[in-house]
This record gives sequence, C-alpha cells and structure tokens, in this order.
Amino acid sequence: MPRRGSEGVTLIELMVGLAILAIVLALGTPNFSVFIQNGKIRNAADAMVNGLNLAKTEAVRRNTQVQFSLSGTDSSWQVGCATSSANCPDSIQSRPASEGSTGISVTATDSNLAFDGYARVATTLAAGANATFDIRNPAGGTGTAAGGAMRCLRVFVSSGGQIRMCDPALTLSKPSDPQPC
Repeated sequence: MPRRGSEGVTLIELMVGLAILAIVLALGTPNFSVFIQNGKIRNAADAMVNGLNLAKTEAVRRNTQVQFSLSGTDSSWQVGCATSSANCPDSIQSRPASEGSTGISVTATDSNLAFDGYARVATTLAAGANATFDIRNPAGGTGTAAGGAMRCLRVFVSSGGQIRMCDPALTLSKPSDPQPC
C-alpha cells in the first residue's frame, strides 16, 4: 500500500509561523501608532478648513457676518451668525472633537473668526497678520518640527479670507511646493 503525503502542518511549523508573525507585528506597532495619530491630526485639520470655508461661504450667501468659533483647546467648533436673526441662526453647523479627532489640541491666535459678505475676515487682525490654528496631539509625542515622529499641521486664514493648511516642519526651499508654511 503506497504511503500518502502528509497533510496539514506540524506543531513546530505552526509555532515558527506564529513567532515570525509576532516579530513582524512588534516591529510594525510603533509605526501604526504614529499613523493613527497623524490621521487624527489630519482629520481635525481638514474639518477645521471645512468649517472655515463653510463660515466664509455662508457669510457671502447670507450677506452678513458669520462666525467660526473654536470651543476651547480641542478640535470642536461651531459656525453661526454673529448676529442671530430669523434668516441667520446663531448655529449653522457644529463639530464635536469626538468625531474622529479625540485627544487633539488646537492653539489659535484668534479662536473666533468672523467673515463678512465679501468673504473677508471681519475680525480685526494686526496689519498683514494671519490667523493661525496649530493642530497637534500632545499625548502622541512631539511633531516633526520639534524632531518627533508626528506630522503636526497649521491652518492659516489671511485677512483677505484665504484659507490654507500647511506643514510647519517643511521649509520654503521649493517655492512651487504648497505644503510648507
């Protein structure tokens, strides 16, 4: 009677495979953690840019001052009319920090920005100054600008109403690159 080929794996082969898998997972875990932290920072920055654009658009649409307000030092915000009326509520849209960006810290030069009907910043800024929002995750370590692994972001709003997101760790060595601050 011919001998049949072995089917399946031995216990030693299974243990070697699990050991290799454990080593690969252990090597990838720190990078995955940084990836998650960077995703939260990017999510908060994108949401902030969207909120600022909404405030600017609503100000033009309603031809009145619409305000973008940060709620404390986290990434939650609210857009509403500076002067509430029947045609313009004091809350048009809001976003809590719990929507994908928990643990994020925002440092702002002006946490309440109002846009006028011409899409310009109605809030008084110093001559030639921009409103800035620095977005980072203090629990995740330092950003790349300070030598860390996380990619912190900054949102600029010019007095003319231009909204731009940039990376403070990058320099302006390439004028055509839109990422650096």
